[in-house]
Amino acid sequence: MLNRRRNERNTTSHETSLIARGTVIRGDLRFSGALHLDGSIEGTVLGEGDDAMFTLSEHGQVHGEIRVPHAVINGHVTGDVHVSARLELAPQARIDGDLRYHTLEMAAGAQVNGRISRQAEDAQRELPAPDAELDEAVPA
Repeated sequence: MLNRRRNERNTTSHETSLIARGTVIRGDLRFSGALHLDGSIEGTVLGEGDDAMFTLSEHGQVHGEIRVPHAVINGHVTGDVHVSARLELAPQARIDGDLRYHTLEMAAGAQVNGRISRQAEDAQRELPAPDAELDEAVPA
């Protein structure tokens, strides 16, 4: 199921940044496009733009907050995760912190040690105007 979806994903940006295994970044990281993390980040990860995609491999780690629109997590996160559009938790994902998401796909084996809450879409504040055709009398 997860592999099928991976091939269907279509991002509007073709730019992908890779942080290789063994690389450690201390400090906050802002990115646009796609970011694939095999290394470690000690700080906040912030995806800018509606098409920003963050992928954390089974070798990757984040010690800090993650705020992105789209994410696939298969590594270890120590901190809160906020995903405004779609989040996929793969089998080796482990989140030690609170999780906020809009759409979630969670594989067997993935762990979340914290609160999980869904971000609802903005509710419509007004009811739509009644349809004039519905007000007409219907013959019995």
